[in-house]
Amino acid sequence: MATDFRNRMREVMRMAWQMVKKNGYTMSEALKTAWLNMKLKASMKERIVKFYFQKVDGSIREAYGTLKESLLPPNKGTESRKRNETIQVYFDTEKNEYRSFKVANLIKIA
Repeated sequence: MATDFRNRMREVMRMAWQMVKKNGYTMSEALKTAWLNMKLKASMKERIVKFYFQKVDGSIREAYGTLKESLLPPNKGTESRKRNETIQVYFDTEKNEYRSFKVANLIKIA
């Protein structure tokens, strides 16, 4: 239990510091966004979630995504890519394919 909490806190702080360094966020803004990302990831592992994020071109995107194993299609490739910690990958249930967004651009969870 204690190690699980410690690991989550470590991930939140790592994500927040990354936003401070790369995006120029204040630590307060970065922590709010990091916690929102953690809540989104936990919710997507349980069900389909509606959320909003800002696209790179500046427009706001409404997305319905999930990470629940029973709703995901089988993986085709066996590529071992290096994990990019600035991006959140999700399965878009409207388009039926994997999508991603920058974790710093998450606006809200509906």
